[in-house]
This record gives sequence, C-alpha cells and structure tokens, in this order.
Amino acid sequence: MASKEIPWYKKKRVSQVKSDYAYQHTKYVVKQHTERKSSSKSVSQVQAQATEAMAEPAYTIPVFRQRTAEETEEYQRVSANVGKGLAVIQEELHRMRMATKAQVESLEIEREVKGRMTKRLDLLDEIPKMPDFLVALRPHTVWEKTPVKLFCTVEGNPRPIVKWYKGGVPVDPLNAPGKYKIESKYGVHSLIISRCVVRDTAEYSAVATNQHGTATSKAMVTVKRPSGAAESCQLGLVPHLTEIHASKLEVSLLDRFPVSFGVEGSSISLVSTMVVVPDLPNVPPLAQWYRDDKLLKPSKLVEMAVGGSAARLTLPHLAKDDEGLYTLRIFTKDGTAEHSAYLFVSDAAPSAAGAPGAPMSVKAYDINSDYVLVAWKPPNTVNEAPITGYFVDRCEAGSDTWVQCNDAPVKVCKYPVHGLSMGRSYHFRVRAVNSAGISRPSRKSDKVTAIDAAENERLQGTEEGVPSAPGQVVATRNTKSSVFVQWEPPKHQKHLMGYYIDGRVVGSKDWFACNHKPFKHTRFVVHGLIPGESYVFRVQAVNVFGLSEESQESSPISVEPALATPSAPFGITMLSCDGSSITLAWKSPKHCGGSKVNAYYIDKRDADTLVWKEVNLTGLTERVCTVDNLTEGNFYEFRVQAGNMAGVGLSSAPSAPMKCVAWTMEEPGPAYDLSFSEVRSHSLVILWKAPVYTGASALTGYFVDMAKKGSSEFVTLNQEAVNHRYLKVTGLEEGETYVFRVRAVNANGVGKASQLSEPVCAKALPGTKEIVAGVDEETGDIYLSLEACEICETSKFVWSKNYKPIGDCPRVAVTAQGRTSRLTFTNPDKDDLGKYSVVVTDTDGVSSSHTLTEDALNTMLELSHAIRHPVIPLKHGLNYEILEKGHVRFWLQAVKLSPSVSYRFIVNDKEVTSGEGHKISHDVATGIIQMTVDHFTRNNEGTYTVQIHDGKAKAQSSLVLVGDVFKVALKEAEFQRKEHIRKQGPHFSEYLYFTVTEDCTVMLACKVANVKKETTFHWFKEDEEIVPETPPNVMSGACALPLPLFSRKDQGVFKAVLSDDRGKDTSTIDISGQVFDDIINAIAKIAGASASDLVLQCTPEGIRLQCYMNYYTEEMKTVWKHKETKIASSEKMRIGGTAEMAWMQICDPSDKEKGHYSIEISDGVKTHTRTFDLSGQAYTDAYEEYLRLKAAAFAEKNRGRVVGGLPDVVTIMEEKSLSLTCTVWGEPTPEVTWFKNEQEVTSTEHTRVVFDGGKFASLVINKVTPDDSGKYSINVRNKYGGEFVEITVSVYKHGEQIPEPKLGHPRMATPAATPATTPMPPKSPAPHSKTPTPTPSKAQTPAPSMKSPTPASTPASTPVPKSPTPTPKSPTPPRSVKSPTPPRFMKSPTPPRK
Repeated sequence: MASKEIPWYKKKRVSQVKSDYAYQHTKYVVKQHTERKSSSKSVSQVQAQATEAMAEPAYTIPVFRQRTAEETEEYQRVSANVGKGLAVIQEELHRMRMATKAQVESLEIEREVKGRMTKRLDLLDEIPKMPDFLVALRPHTVWEKTPVKLFCTVEGNPRPIVKWYKGGVPVDPLNAPGKYKIESKYGVHSLIISRCVVRDTAEYSAVATNQHGTATSKAMVTVKRPSGAAESCQLGLVPHLTEIHASKLEVSLLDRFPVSFGVEGSSISLVSTMVVVPDLPNVPPLAQWYRDDKLLKPSKLVEMAVGGSAARLTLPHLAKDDEGLYTLRIFTKDGTAEHSAYLFVSDAAPSAAGAPGAPMSVKAYDINSDYVLVAWKPPNTVNEAPITGYFVDRCEAGSDTWVQCNDAPVKVCKYPVHGLSMGRSYHFRVRAVNSAGISRPSRKSDKVTAIDAAENERLQGTEEGVPSAPGQVVATRNTKSSVFVQWEPPKHQKHLMGYYIDGRVVGSKDWFACNHKPFKHTRFVVHGLIPGESYVFRVQAVNVFGLSEESQESSPISVEPALATPSAPFGITMLSCDGSSITLAWKSPKHCGGSKVNAYYIDKRDADTLVWKEVNLTGLTERVCTVDNLTEGNFYEFRVQAGNMAGVGLSSAPSAPMKCVAWTMEEPGPAYDLSFSEVRSHSLVILWKAPVYTGASALTGYFVDMAKKGSSEFVTLNQEAVNHRYLKVTGLEEGETYVFRVRAVNANGVGKASQLSEPVCAKALPGTKEIVAGVDEETGDIYLSLEACEICETSKFVWSKNYKPIGDCPRVAVTAQGRTSRLTFTNPDKDDLGKYSVVVTDTDGVSSSHTLTEDALNTMLELSHAIRHPVIPLKHGLNYEILEKGHVRFWLQAVKLSPSVSYRFIVNDKEVTSGEGHKISHDVATGIIQMTVDHFTRNNEGTYTVQIHDGKAKAQSSLVLVGDVFKVALKEAEFQRKEHIRKQGPHFSEYLYFTVTEDCTVMLACKVANVKKETTFHWFKEDEEIVPETPPNVMSGACALPLPLFSRKDQGVFKAVLSDDRGKDTSTIDISGQVFDDIINAIAKIAGASASDLVLQCTPEGIRLQCYMNYYTEEMKTVWKHKETKIASSEKMRIGGTAEMAWMQICDPSDKEKGHYSIEISDGVKTHTRTFDLSGQAYTDAYEEYLRLKAAAFAEKNRGRVVGGLPDVVTIMEEKSLSLTCTVWGEPTPEVTWFKNEQEVTSTEHTRVVFDGGKFASLVINKVTPDDSGKYSINVRNKYGGEFVEITVSVYKHGEQIPEPKLGHPRMATPAATPATTPMPPKSPAPHSKTPTPTPSKAQTPAPSMKSPTPASTPASTPVPKSPTPTPKSPTPPRSVKSPTPPRFMKSPTPPRK
C-alpha cells in the first residue's frame, strides 16, 4: 500500500517535538482531527488560513527542514494550486472584513441603544409610583378536592408588598399547614389552595401596598361538589378536568445518589433531588427504580417515595440479594432522565470467627404438591475456609418456626425438599457451612405453595461440576477511586450464574471481596479504592456446584484517573511590553488529564483578524513566554494549549486584546502566577512571582489585597510591604470563598495590581495531614515527612525552605515512597532552621508546612546521637545483694535484651568467666544479667564492671567495692554464712523482743525453729539463770518470760539459750536506754488508756487527787498540772503513787489551790489526760473534810498514852522489890493514876508512886508479899484523852515453883474526843530510850518522804495491829511481794476504781 506524502505545512507542529515519539504521534493525530473537523467550515475560512500560511514574511528554512526532491516537487504543485485560488481567497477575505466591520458597527449601535434605554429605565425607576395591578385576579369555579391557583401581577415604586385575604380575613399558611401556599416570583404573586373543599368558597383579595398608596384586586372562588357526594366522603369522584400526566412535566436531576456501600442487616437510602416544572403537589413525577435492569416494586423490603423535589428508594433490611446496579428512571416531557450507581452490600459479622458469608438468591423451582427444588447462589469466600456444604431450612407461611430439611450438609447449590403438605405455603432459607462454623441464614425466599401445576419454572442444566476458571483478567484506569476490570469467560461455563471479583493491595497477602453477589457480565467497575495505591485482581466463576478455581491475577494497576488530554489553560495576562514584544503568563490547566503537562503552545492574532498564527513550534515547559516581532501600536490576542502524553488539549479562550506599547511607567508591573498552599479552615498561604517589569527602581516589597468572592471591596492584609513573595493569611471564615491580588512596590510607588487569583475556599481537604518532624529509629537521620491525603501517578513532592524551592541541595535529601515524602537533613545545624513547606503537584492543593526551631532541632539531635550511638537503657545499674550461705550476687537489669546479647564481667581489670566459685547468667525476658560469687572474702575487694553488647547498642556499668563499703558487704556476707550454719541446728527464727500485755506485764518473747524434744531452753539475767514458774515449751515454736510490775529494777541484759546435740544458739536483749524507754512507753500506752477519772480523797495532811490504772510506776512520763501549769513535787504539793494508782496531795490547802487539775500520761506518741475541777462546792466540801480529819489526827497525836516500858505479866519472889516503870507522853502533860484490882493506889512506904518530869511514871513495891499479887493498871490521861494499861503481878514464896503467868486482857483507853471507839496502841517492844519520843503509827499518817502503799486511814475506821508495820526503805514495793495492796477482807476507805 502506497504511503501518502504529507505536505510540509501540515507537519509543522509534529516535526519539532523530537524527544517524544508518543507525543509527536498524539499531537499529529490531534492535528489531523482538527483539520478534518475544520473541513466542514466555509471555504472562505480555509482559503484565509491557507493564504495566511503562504503569506508569512521571509522565512529561513532550518537545516532539519531542508526538503528532498520529492518534497520540492510536492511543494511546487501545492504552490501552483494555492496561487490559483489566492485571488479568490483575498476577495473573500476582503468581503469578510467588510462584513465584520458592518457587524461590529451594528453591535455598537445596538449597545448604545441599550445603554440609553437602560438609563431611561433607571430614570423611570426613580419616579415614585403607587401600586397598580397589571394582571388582576380572575374568578375560578373548581370541583371539590382539586387545587386552585390565584395569581396577579402588580407594579409600583418602591416595589409593593402583597397580602392575601379570604372574606376579609388574612390568609395565614401556618394556621393550616399544607393548605395554602403563597409565592412571589418575578413580580408575579400567587396563592395556591390545595384540595379545595366547599367551605373554601369565598371572595379572595390581593392587597398591594407601598408608601405611596394601596391597590386591591378581588376574585370569587366557587368550589362545587359532585351530585350525591357527602362532604365527609373521602372517595368522591372528581369529574374529568384538564388532566396533566406526569410525563408532561419537565424534570431535571440535581444531586444524584453516588456509589454506595452497605452491610447486611442495616438500612440504606438512595436519594436524588430534582427540579420539577410545573411543581404540582398532586401530580408528582413518575419515577421507576431498577436493580440490574429489573423493575422494582414496593414491598416490605423495598420502599419508594417521590415528592418534596426528591425521589427516594429505601432498603430497610439489607441483604446481599440487594447488591447490584440501581437505576432511577424519571419520565419527563422530553423522554426520560436516568441515573445509575452501584450498591455494594458486604457480609455482616459472622456468627463464628472464620465462618462463611450467607448464601443468596434462594428460589424454588419444580413446584409440586409434596416436592420443591430449592436453589441458591453460593457466597464469596476470600480469606475464609472453603465451604463444605449447605443446610436448607423451611418455614410455613405465617409461622416463625424454622425446620432443618437436610441432616447432612449438601455440597451443591440445590436441594430437593420433600414432605410438603399440599396446599400449604412455605418459605425457604439456606445456611453455609465450613470448618469454622455455620453462616448467618440467607434472606428467606418468596412464598411458595405446594400444588400440582401444569407448568412451573424449572431449574435448567444437567451438567455437573463447577465451571472452569475465567481467562485473562485486565484492569485499567477508571477514576481516582475506581478501576475497570474485565476478563475472558471460562471455556466450560456449565450454566454459569455469575462471577466473584476479588482484589488485594500490592504487597499484602489478604484478599478482599469486590462484590458479594454473582455478577453476570465479564466487566466490572471496582469502587471504593484508595487513590494512589496499587492493586491486583482475580475472578472466580459461580454455578450451583460452587466456585471455580481462581483466575490468574491481573497486572498491578495504580488507582488513577484514566489518561486524557489536559484541560485548557486560562488567565492569560501581560507582564511586560517593550514596543516590539509582549511577555505573557498564564495559569496551568485545572485538570492535567492523568499525565504531567509537558508542553505549552501559544497562538497569536491581530485583534481585527480571525486567523491564528503559531508562536512556538517547540513546546514550552514554563508558563511565561515573550512573543517577539510585534508591531507597535497594534492590538493582539493570544491563546494557549497544553499537552501531555495523551495529546494536546483544547485551546484556552482568547485573551483580551493587548496593545503593543512600550511600558514606561516608573512603578513596577503586575505580579503573576498567584497560587495557594496550606489551605485550612481559617488560614492559607498565598504565593506569587515577581513582576517581569520592575519600573524605574528596584522592587522593595508587596501588598496583598483580599476580598470575598463576588465582592469588589478589597482589604489590604499587610500594612507594610513584605519583601518576600509569600504571605500567610489568617482569620478566615471556614467555608467562605475569597479572591486575592498582589501589588508590587518600588521607590516610585505602588504598581499595577496582579490579575485576580482563582477563588479559594477556606476549607481543608478531607484527611489532610501535617508535616511531621522526627528521627529515623534505625539510621538516626533527622527528617521532615508528609503523608499526602491524595496523590496521582504524575504527582511530585516539591519541598521549599521559606517558600523557595530547595532543588538539588547537598544539605538535604528528598525521597518519596507511595503517598509519603521525606526530606532528610544530611548534617543538620543552625543553618537548617526555618520554615519548610511541601506541595504535592497534580492534586487539589495537598500541601503543608513546618517551622524547624532551635529547641526542636536540639532535641532531635540528642535523639539522633542516641540512635547512632545506641546505648542499652538500664533499669538498674550494677548492684549487689547478699544471699543466704553468704553468697554475693552482682546484677543489673536492662530495659530490653535480645537473644543475641553478649556481655562480660570484669573484676579489677581481669575478665571473670563462669566456673568454680562464679556463676554468670542472664534472662532475656527480664533483662537481668548476674554473677554469683560463692565465697566472698577480702580478696574480692575492688571494682566490678559489666560490658554489654546487643546489636549496635552498648552499655557499661561499674560498681566500686572498696573501703568501708566493702567492709559492710563482707560483714554481711560473713553474717549470712554464719546464719546459714546456725540454722543447721536449733536456732531462733525471731530473736528476743518484748511485748506488753493488757495487765501491763512485760513479756520477753522469741520464736524458735528446727527444735526437737531434747532441745533445752534457759533464761538468764546478767548471766544468772532465771527459772520461770512455767517451764518453756520449745516444741510450740515460741517461748516467753513474764516481767510483772516492771520498773527500773528490771534493767539489765537478758539472754535466752537454745541448745541440743546439734548445736547452741543464743539471743540477748539489753533492757536499758532506748529499749527501756520503749517498754515504759508501751506500758504507758496501755495504762493511760485504762486510767480512771481523777478521784478526790481527803487526809489529815491535805486534799489528795488519785487516778487508778492497770499499773503505775514512777518511770512513766506523768505530769500533774494546775491551771495548765506543771506541778513539781514539794512540801506543798506532794506527788506519788502505788502500783495501782498515781496521786497528788495538796498539803495544808488554801484558796490558792483552787482550780482545774489534770494528769497527763504520755506514751511517746499519744498523751492520755484525766481532769478534776477543784473549785466551788467541791473545794468547800473537801476543805471541811480536811479540817475535820486534821483535828482528829491532832487529838490522836497529843492525847495521853503509855509509850513503852510496862510488861504484860510480872512474876516475882516474895521479899523482892517490884518496880513498874513506863514512859508516858501527852500534850499537855497527862495525869498518871495507878490502880490495883481497880482500886487507886496511893503512895506509902510499902507502895511508892513516882511521876518524874512528866515523862516517867513508876510504881515501886518494897518487899512484896503474896498480898501484893493482883491486877495493876495505870491510867494516863489529859484533855485530849488517855490510855489504860493493865499488868498482872504474881508473887510466889521462896522454894515454890514459879507459877505460870496468866496474861491479863488490857483495857484500851481512848482519846477524849472519841473515848468509846479508839483502841489503845500496843506496848512497844523497843528498849527503853533515854529520850523517848512519841512516834505516831506509820499506818495512820504517811511520812512526807515516802509513798503510802494504801490510802490514808482515819483512826476511827482502821484497826491497828499489835505489831507496827516496818517502814519500807524504797517508795516502790519490793518485787518479792505479790501485791502491796491491803488485804481483800478489809474495806478500802476510797471509792472503787472505774
């Protein structure tokens, strides 16, 4: 086939693009298509183009355009043909110019007329005018239940307000919702009354009002009822009026339902809004819904609604049967309006993990009276286990009870159900089974009645087995979120039901289902994919026997829009002009067509011609071009085309005519190429390029102006000019649209404003992410990273610093992988600080910025150093602990260790390995590395170090064990070693400690272990053995020694010794110092808690306050206070106590001693306080009692008495002299009278009575005779009382046996105050004293310097023993006495303790 030679002037555009053959071919095809399309134009236009092409000025043919001989011949042939038609073309051109000129003049005249008419109308509009009805209301007669519309047209200046009235009453649509509708459009006012009733018959009026007057239009509306119809009838017949069919409405679809995704069991609505003309409430548009080209009908599972300017389809209970292509078809005046979109329904959550999805499309075939064949479609299995069978269930219509029809799962997708009852209706459902469990049940089938029928739908096909695998799968681009997949059908279809399509992301092993219901065609659009990701696809065929083998996978495809030519550039603007050339700039196409725009072509023409001339033959890569060889003073128009791999796109609209006149102004020209970055809800960054024409001086800055879209009121954003070519704009309103312009400034003033920017909406792109600064965990590199929310195949990440492109810079490296781009700093320092931004090209404005501050950089540098020089983090550094047996464990713990970790222990610069005496190990799970030294001695003093290597990371930790630190460790190790040896025999598991019981008995206790019956236990104090009343029982595991009535006498070292044939163990406790104080505090704690309230007790010496408690000792921290002032023991205030109480006595009280008294018992932690108020009547009563007791004591003290010297019985020999001599005492001096046998003895020669010095009384009998035998007595008495003492005298003769003495019973004299009750004191056994001093009984009056063990007794109430009680040496009772308390048979003179 002979090739056709293409003329050289037709190859002009093609020959210059020599670097890209695909692009050359594409543009050539586009050129040919353009030429073919233009051939339909008039011949005159073709001739004009040819003439223009031939009439170019002198043209020098480049070397690469030199023609061959054949091309020269062709050129001459064409030249001859063109020359012939040149005259015709010139004539046509002249005619067209004249026609164009006449048309332009006509347009100018028309424009002038319109302008003047507008001015006239404006003048007329300014004339005030009262309302006037141009079209008045007209009466209407309508049938009941039909609508009526009243309308009128009114004019006036200013525009009137129209109100509607019914019978003079205003019409309010809110009072009857849906009844009335008032509209006002374009000066036409209307009132619509829907579904009229008879009572709507009335006169309606429209009243128009403005400030100049009022106009009214009235009309009668009559509503008629058909004959025989009642007013309450809801189904009355409406007579046939002018019928408006739904197909006569004009319907335009607005918002259309998109591709949708649902889940089984949920609900979904597909909604499309529309505009209906006319909009009649009673005549909605006729809408039909289809699923996979099958008409849908309303049911419980499909709900349809049309009205309110919207058509809606609701699926309330989604199942996979509902998946498919849904089509809305609306009948309109011009035909139908349609819209289709796919609905995907995915499986609901399975009943068990890994269970299959539910089957679908359950249907009954071959219906008989007792037999039905049920068939279904299998679910898609992607990652689940294969389906092993199906269960079929049936349910009688009207019942909710399902019965399983088959006992074992059936493996094919059909099953004959037998045992049906004739005439009954049934529903069927199916469940799929695999190794993981049973699926959810399918949607139940339609109702089936078991009857004999002549013909029923039968399930076709007898071939068994699944179909073969589909053939080659090919995926191609569709949109930025969908892919078009097509495949070859299987060779063996075997009654194919459809196909399942699966997909997966490249690099992932998990497949996902693209459809969940078998698709019948061999092409499918997969929606919902992630833009920029790459996917592969596979297909399976389906029939009643199951799923075929998977097809081969398709080639990977990136989700991008299909390739197309770019859209037209726009925004052509002039940047500079020197009188012979114009510099242009333009904006890139809004749509690149899925491929990078790699060339721009510019055409020009004179403003008064229609012929375009090419400016550049080679595509431009920049959007700035200087067009040369222009004629000064002429007007020129320009247009631009963009090209990519798919070809050359459409030309832009012609620019405004530009006059070629040299710019001479002193101000700068316009900035250009305004663009936006980092558009967010309340801010954005605007960028621009510097003017080409700078004016008479250098540029000094820029002003940026902003206005809302549609507004001409610009606001200057910066008060002072900025010297950089970007500005961050803040304070924007979210969702508002703005336009911007930029004005350059130099020393001569503000230049011409730039062309307005494209409108930009203050709203961030969905999924917008910001730049993240971080440190690579493996390399330690510091980087800035951005993950784009959208990207296409041609997108590039353009990084800038301070909004200046970085380009090839040795300080940073830019990498991109998928949606993420990373800018890595090679050697970051302070020079890298600044604001970094990135823009993703060929997107809808994906961009972000990040300011790198010094603090952030320093933080990342530290982290980078840590990663590049990794250190194993340690939870605990090298430490030691002493184990039992005296072993020493050196250990450290790392945060994390890998199984490949290595380490070594170094002791005093020598590595130690695991062996004899050392055990070294580690645990990866806990991160512990340890070394155990079995025998720790003085040779182990030194420095211990552990060095760890784990991959690249290192760590080292040291421990210095020298000096005192080592001595402590060695001492502890030796102790633990001894402890281990000690515990081999009987030993103390708990050494001696003390406790205090509730009765304040101190117990020394210990616990023993590893004992046996033969083990002995001994107590010692100061190495003297103590034998307790109860022997210790070592087998009980505990031993105790009680210390009752604890006091300072119990201080000392106590020792417990445990021994048997296996060894001996000793425990000691030193009860002194702090230990003693602790015991006293423990006693004080219990005693203080048990202390009673203060009790008042009067004595002859004064008033005593007493506090009873479990135990009291003077070592307890006890403080007495009077009116919050501490009381010190003195002659006035005496402080003492017994084992059961503490007391304080006020001697010789006076009014000064009145007031509040308290005792404070401190246990070192808590203070126990008891109080008594000694004032008022309490003090008065106490003081009177004290005086009474004092007087009684004084009388007892000063009465006459025999102090001593007289025996009870005297036996004497006859003729001897008898001298009865005694010492008497009394104040005043008593009178002494002697008696014999109750007869007073007078002084004679035989019997002589002597009273010497008022102290010594004597009765001397010279030469006694038997007659002198008898009872003698002495009576000593003064005014306070006296005493009567008897003596029995027996006289025997010489030679007679000495008679046994008969003791007399002395009669006790009493004091004068109480003569009947006070017994006489016994005779003192003490020897006669030269200066006898009367000593009162110690039991009656306590000495000031001693503590009385019992409360003071009154003479009237306390019996006196014959032998006086010896005075104790210590105020504390001796510990050998059990209790110093009085005998229990004696009544205590004090109140009982509380």
